[in-house]
Amino acid sequence: MKIFYSPKCLEYSSPGHPESPVRVSATYNYLKEKGFEFMGPHPCADGDILLAHTPELLESVKREKFFDPDTPVFPGIFEIARLAAGSAVDAAMHCLTTGEKAFSLMRPPGHHATKNNLGGFCYFNNIAIASLKAKGKTGKTAIVDFDCHHGNGTEDILLGKKDFLYLSLHQSPLYPGTGLKSRGNCVNYPLPARTTPEEYLSALEQGLKSVEEFNPDLLAVSAGFDTYKLDPITNLSLEQETYREIGRMLAAFRKPVFAVLEGGYSEDLPECVYRFLTGLEE
Repeated sequence: MKIFYSPKCLEYSSPGHPESPVRVSATYNYLKEKGFEFMGPHPCADGDILLAHTPELLESVKREKFFDPDTPVFPGIFEIARLAAGSAVDAAMHCLTTGEKAFSLMRPPGHHATKNNLGGFCYFNNIAIASLKAKGKTGKTAIVDFDCHHGNGTEDILLGKKDFLYLSLHQSPLYPGTGLKSRGNCVNYPLPARTTPEEYLSALEQGLKSVEEFNPDLLAVSAGFDTYKLDPITNLSLEQETYREIGRMLAAFRKPVFAVLEGGYSEDLPECVYRFLTGLEE
């Protein structure tokens, strides 16, 4: 397992904002103590960003000319956001070229960024950019998203693309209010608040049957840990050990796999990520 990380992703913050630097810095320190290997990522090229986004979105982030109350303007945010996207690309390419699993431990997250709009703490859609970039080196890609929020951006970008399958399990009702039903190649499992770990894993097992049928060459994972029972902004009830089981279920496909950090705002995020990665390595 290789983890892609740069301390540059810690260089922006907003008082009281749940998507804070400490969530990633604490996770980095915890995983380093556990003996994981880290690599520095490369910034994403403009051309790779344009695989998923419009020139208008790229330019608005580059020039810091946008407004979103949840996704604020920060000095230098373009450089940080393109480094997070580049880290996802590096993770994808690493797993394809070496066969070794990879994880991008970076912020900002990405799965709410649509073709033409940022939002939900996300500036560029890291998992979509990496998956589209990988298309030149592989065949079909399945994206599994276990963040508590629906990845409306990932669905917007990948809907109708025949070589891609998107599977999302998410709490509903909850921001952004999408993902209420499946559409084409986008398979959605909206789950009520207080869904138990057992109920969640059962739904995931059902959803992964569509992945098995699709038979991808590459497995991409939007790894969100705000499904955890102590997360301050959501209402599902997964345990830390649930993430190890999620990792095991994904590893069972025996496919090249990379994962990208999305949400997760509890103080226990480092332990949740650790259990997911150890499950993924089994």
